[in-house]
Amino acid sequence: MPPARKRARSYDSAKTRAAVLAQFGHVREAVGGLTPEQLDAPTRLGAWTVRDLAAHFTMVLGSLARKLTEPEPAGRELVLVDWPLATATAAGSIDEDTRAIDTADLPALYAETLARYEEGIAAASDERLVPTRFGTMRLGDFLVTRTVELVVHTDDLNAATGLHIPYDRQALAACTRLLADALAAKAPGGAVEVRIPPYAVVQCVEGPRHTRGTPPNVVETDPLTWIRLATGRAEWAEERDAARVSASGERADLSGVLPVLS
Repeated sequence: MPPARKRARSYDSAKTRAAVLAQFGHVREAVGGLTPEQLDAPTRLGAWTVRDLAAHFTMVLGSLARKLTEPEPAGRELVLVDWPLATATAAGSIDEDTRAIDTADLPALYAETLARYEEGIAAASDERLVPTRFGTMRLGDFLVTRTVELVVHTDDLNAATGLHIPYDRQALAACTRLLADALAAKAPGGAVEVRIPPYAVVQCVEGPRHTRGTPPNVVETDPLTWIRLATGRAEWAEERDAARVSASGERADLSGVLPVLS
């Protein structure tokens, strides 16, 4: 029998909603200042340019705004912690939809996206079901996934441009926690304790469960390094060699269960 799942982590709705707006605002300001040369520069996301990445940010909020104008769907409800692992199946359609966005006037596109999003979200209940590429989700849960999209791609944008676009603290926290919980769901167990201060601690990997004292297998890293590992932007061995990850214990090697979102 598979191990029982732990009770899902709860997220403060007001903080999550504010975090989505704050992080989108940081990106909007940065994109508005990019030159045509910067927009045509490559990114670490395959064939995507910075312009493609900038377009994708508007889809992160714009797709939800459209969904909120549609009738509430029926069907299988996707559990929040399963969302990261499900995303790999949609890479092709996400690329196609992103490339179809008209980016001739990015400031206007961002302004229109934000206005439609704020109008749609204002009176929407967290319990409202919205359709996704992977099944229906509660709006409150889906908003947590928006923090992941925004934070991960803000890091991509910073890497491509050399900018230092800030990370909203609540958005970074929610992103870190969801990806940590996804790891615990992908590799259930209690043999390894993964610490990502100040936001998350989870236990994972089959083996003897730690109950008290110092855990025999511990992994610790900072939030951005964790996010890069969890999304395949960074390699386990390289980050450990660079001392951005500390791992002690014979089971404290997560290379076989990463990434959890791709």
